[in-house]
Amino acid sequence: MTQETIERPKYDTEAFRKARSGRNIALGLGLVAFVVIVFIVTVIRMGANATPHF
Repeated sequence: MTQETIERPKYDTEAFRKARSGRNIALGLGLVAFVVIVFIVTVIRMGANATPHF
């Protein structure tokens, strides 16, 4: 049996890190947008059900 060395491909870790950072920022912005939309809809719906006290 011969011993063959298997070369592993070289990965560009900086490119992976940059791509991951971009995805994390996009996911964070999407999450913040979702929270803001839910808050605004909640305030509008609560305000529509409020009765004037006068």
